[in-house]
Amino acid sequence: MTGLFGMFLTALAAASPLPLPSEPVFLAMLAAGWAALPLWGAATAGNVLGACITFACGRAVIRFQDRRWFPASRAQMAKAEAWFNRWGRWSLLVTFLPGGDALVLVAGALRVPVPVFLVLVTLAKGGRYAALALAMAGISAGAA
Repeated sequence: MTGLFGMFLTALAAASPLPLPSEPVFLAMLAAGWAALPLWGAATAGNVLGACITFACGRAVIRFQDRRWFPASRAQMAKAEAWFNRWGRWSLLVTFLPGGDALVLVAGALRVPVPVFLVLVTLAKGGRYAALALAMAGISAGAA
């Protein structure tokens, strides 16, 4: 898959427990001359949709957290719950960091209201891609 749809799918997969980073693809596409705004939109939409899937899983399957196939380990869940208990909903602003998907799962399990979840996760995920695009623009401008 190439183009914006490929970026969307890569970002969607990156928001799952799969160890697939989307940032190298995003940066490579920027370096190849893709327009930043549509690329940012595709990456953000894919990453937020992936987070929504993880959030829905948290709501539906938390009762299965001891199963082997559960998408987060007990240690990840405990760490995410501790973060969540300390920082509350605002912890969703760091879901772009490694391990953030466990926070998303916990938010689903703890039944965070969907509108609150969407706003905070979109700010986090979109903010990361915006920061990458701005950094890349700065690097490109400095090289010129």
